[in-house]
Amino acid sequence: MKQGGLMRISPPFVFDERPAGVPLCMVMKSLPLLLISTLVIPAAALRAESKDDAADPAKVDADYAIQGEYTGTIGETTVGIQVVALGDGKFDAVSYIGGLPGAGWNGDKSQIVKSTGTADAMVSGDHSGSIKNGVITVKHGDEVLGTLKRIVRESPTIGAKAPAGAVVLFDGKNADAWEGGRMTADGLLIQGATSKEKFQSYTAHCEFRTPYKPKARGQERGNSGFYAQGRYETQVLDSFGLEGKNNETGGIYSVKDPLINMCLPPLQWQTYDVDFTAAQFDAAGKKTKNARMTVKLNGVVVQNDTEIDHATTAAPVPEGPTPGPIYIQDHGNPVRYRNVWISPK
Repeated sequence: MKQGGLMRISPPFVFDERPAGVPLCMVMKSLPLLLISTLVIPAAALRAESKDDAADPAKVDADYAIQGEYTGTIGETTVGIQVVALGDGKFDAVSYIGGLPGAGWNGDKSQIVKSTGTADAMVSGDHSGSIKNGVITVKHGDEVLGTLKRIVRESPTIGAKAPAGAVVLFDGKNADAWEGGRMTADGLLIQGATSKEKFQSYTAHCEFRTPYKPKARGQERGNSGFYAQGRYETQVLDSFGLEGKNNETGGIYSVKDPLINMCLPPLQWQTYDVDFTAAQFDAAGKKTKNARMTVKLNGVVVQNDTEIDHATTAAPVPEGPTPGPIYIQDHGNPVRYRNVWISPK
């Protein structure tokens, strides 16, 4: 289905290998750096300046329309490209052989090609690329090698309804279930809140949206966190196009990297679906079993029954046998949340 001239694709995503008989070196040789030409954006779409403006999809710069995910073929090889805005017309272009993460790329990081350039010129030898109307056209000289179309992927669990017996922590009506709970005018939960109710083992669902901060880098780019029991952090960050580390979205902070970086671009709604098993303690308060967590990011497993042997350093609640709250971290970035519910085991 097309929306706004773009192709919208919903998972589940399928992992495929690159075409049989196509040597990786040939694929890499055919992948140029990208020449990215700026799309025409109305003059009213000016650069967001305030912190909260970064969370508003209506207040973006011209580069935002170029940033995103593209998929298509170069020669006979399927390729996915994530174009990441860096501010002032500069971009990272991250190319994946076989398709996008979760949609063709087989997870082999040696099959990633990364390049950086300006909005006016990204070239490699005789190869060039350009973006127009949501399409990347890749050329060798005057010969067109292939095209890739901009798509918008959507998590299959967006809008998931709370099952019978679940505790609905946020449904857009009010923030009464949270200590420090605040809402935006359009009914979104603002980062920096702790659930009043406490939990042991559970399954959870939350939807989050990172801000658009193209000039920010690293942990300053849309940082928050979704803490199980107020103890164990599943990181929230604008990690679009990054390698996929434990301090990026999908990672259990300081414990384990995600199996794959399934982070979507900023200002797109994303989902966490978490199956959490609390740590166990004996009568003397000694821990006998570590906590464990399975996490799906945008419908794809990124943590598979991961053992968590310690609480996150910044956790507001120390490890212990008592139930703990859901804690949504405020790290000074305008990250927004919605549709948060917990189903205790």
